[in-house]
Amino acid sequence: MRVVEGTADIDDVGAFVETLGAIGDRHGVTVQAFDARYVVDRAHLELAVELATRAHARGDTIAEDFGVEILLYAAGRRQINRALTMGVSEGDCPVVAVVTDPETDNSHVGNEGGDGIEAAASDAREQLTAMSTLGAYDEDRVRAFFDVSDTELGATAGGLPDAVRERVALLPVEK
Repeated sequence: MRVVEGTADIDDVGAFVETLGAIGDRHGVTVQAFDARYVVDRAHLELAVELATRAHARGDTIAEDFGVEILLYAAGRRQINRALTMGVSEGDCPVVAVVTDPETDNSHVGNEGGDGIEAAASDAREQLTAMSTLGAYDEDRVRAFFDVSDTELGATAGGLPDAVRERVALLPVEK
């Protein structure tokens, strides 16, 4: 798995997503973009990719498209329309994207996949203005999206990122 970060001035979300999809298709991998304001850290993405890959290997996916499956896990939701909130939006959007291949890759450091992943990550970077966006999440937005209450946050030793990763980890249990 590779993570690509930056900003994009998106006029047409469909066209932007289609461009990233074409990059993935050209290199035989999946490129899934997120609005970085909803992604708490790299571990959030790693867990989503790991769980989506596991579901794919078992033939137990929620979505037909692997990128959408990753999005569902990252959002901790089974409903595609609700998970799409985490996707990129029109205007100047902070973006973080994962580039992965469910057949040859896993999310752990040191297992970053082959040439297709690297080439697609490079091409995806060209669609963005370079900027560090991973971890620059909007706390209020994340708390509202993942429905993290003050009580829950107070009871979580690790803070908001841990509460979000817990939501991601619980999605397979809810299936």
